[in-house]
Amino acid sequence: MNQSSIKIDVLLDPNKVPQQISWSATDSSNDMAQKAKAMCIAFWDGADKTALRIDLWTKDMMVDEMADFFYQMFSTMADTYERATKQKELSADIKNFAKDFYKKFRESQLAQNK
Repeated sequence: MNQSSIKIDVLLDPNKVPQQISWSATDSSNDMAQKAKAMCIAFWDGADKTALRIDLWTKDMMVDEMADFFYQMFSTMADTYERATKQKELSADIKNFAKDFYKKFRESQLAQNK
């Protein structure tokens, strides 16, 4: 059996707010750690039937970047859900929600910039 590892480093400021996030993986083609402005990791605890999550973002993560990040996460979660369950209709519902979410975000940004 092969084993793969993912390492995540978070540099915190004196107030313990993430200043920098970097990650590396043993099976990655990149030799250097990759930087990220945000991360969301979820683990499923089958015994307790709960999701355990780690959500972090750096000080320099912009609001529009966060909206893009969430839109892409919703969309890819829909793809994952469909692959895992074959529930095409529910997957489409998630994707439609993602599109509506992003549309509403853009509209709110335009209203704020007037």
